Amino acid sequence: MKKITTFLAMLLTSMTLFAQSSDKLIIDLESLQKPNWSEQEIKNATLITDFVQNLMNNHNFDYVLEHYNDSAYIQHNRNLPDKVTGLVGFLQEFVEDYPEYTYDVKHIYADGEYITFHSHATLNKEDRGNDQQGMNIIDTWRIKDGRIVEHWDSIQALDGFMRLYSLMNGGDIRNDNGVF
Repeated sequence: MKKITTFLAMLLTSMTLFAQSSDKLIIDLESLQKPNWSEQEIKNATLITDFVQNLMNNHNFDYVLEHYNDSAYIQHNRNLPDKVTGLVGFLQEFVEDYPEYTYDVKHIYADGEYITFHSHATLNKEDRGNDQQGMNIIDTWRIKDGRIVEHWDSIQALDGFMRLYSLMNGGDIRNDNGVF
């Protein structure tokens, strides 16, 4: 119980720091949580929410590496390098080009050790909330013993620029894990 309390305090602190900036999206786990989730599913969703908030919205890569850099993380998106370090390296370069990139979580689904986020990612602040821009993303993570051990995703480009970006960058296979 002490670990859960400490983790929730960490999550609240990190989210509060960034809530003060209007440029940051905050994942509202409380409003997205389902009443039928087990205590373990809530714990898993809290873990993933902290991971994603700091990675995709806060771009706090040092925090992600400090708390989630675990060699057990298997990346199934063939266009991304393996492990958390590979993901962070990719996103560090990505947000240099697109510093307003955000990941607006619309739905969260929990099924035991699997947590799925259905989200709208955009490159520019003015595109937030416009479902004709950005990307429709479904991410699924598997958690084992309190650690993120696998990730899968499906990405749909919503506008011409993102379709072109996906076409130009979608052919590089950067890990050998397979998509399933």
